[in-house]
Amino acid sequence: MTRPMPEMSMRDAREVLGVTAAATPAEVRAAFREAARRAHPDTGGDAGAFRQVVDAYQRLQHPERYVAPPVRPRAAPDPDLEITPKLALEGGDVDHHFPDGRAIRITLPPGLRSGDKVAAGGAELCVYIRAEDGVLVRGDDVWMTVTVPAATLKKGGRISLDTPIGPRSVWIDARAAERGLVRVEGEGLPARGRRARGCLFVRLTAAPGVADSAAMALLRRFAAAWAA
Repeated sequence: MTRPMPEMSMRDAREVLGVTAAATPAEVRAAFREAARRAHPDTGGDAGAFRQVVDAYQRLQHPERYVAPPVRPRAAPDPDLEITPKLALEGGDVDHHFPDGRAIRITLPPGLRSGDKVAAGGAELCVYIRAEDGVLVRGDDVWMTVTVPAATLKKGGRISLDTPIGPRSVWIDARAAERGLVRVEGEGLPARGRRARGCLFVRLTAAPGVADSAAMALLRRFAAAWAA
């Protein structure tokens, strides 16, 4: 179960698709296709996450006329327990406030997914992992977007990341550089119950820099013509 987003903001939509405010329409479409493939129930995702991806794409494509679908009220909705991606990864303590004013501290195990239930304070709370600082969780996987030098997107190389569970060194090969996406096995949510350990997906965007010189552009055209 994915928490409904009746008033999705542009920022929320960009976080769901993993794009920046400077993303071109083509980059948004590519991000949507990748996110939809990952979230689709036929590929291991869930219907709620897929609906969220579609809503985010519609929000970015038509910001002036987007109307979020109405949220159907439930007779006895489960109260939400909002947690961060870091808590989902590592577990730990979280403070929760009930509608009646009660406040409790809950110790959570690592590896919780959105839709999991936690018994606390005489209630059954439904976990929702919110996006935070550009990091979001889709199913078992953690997604984040980083800015890298334009040269790295052309040739690949090693980059250092600040992830929710600490710094990581990631190698970008030529294929990942071309796709603008790196998959790091085993760095997503930890295994829990029947859910396998997830992956870390890093979407790469080029940092603004000095435009290529005419000589470099000419060199690339010459190399392309030579290889043809």
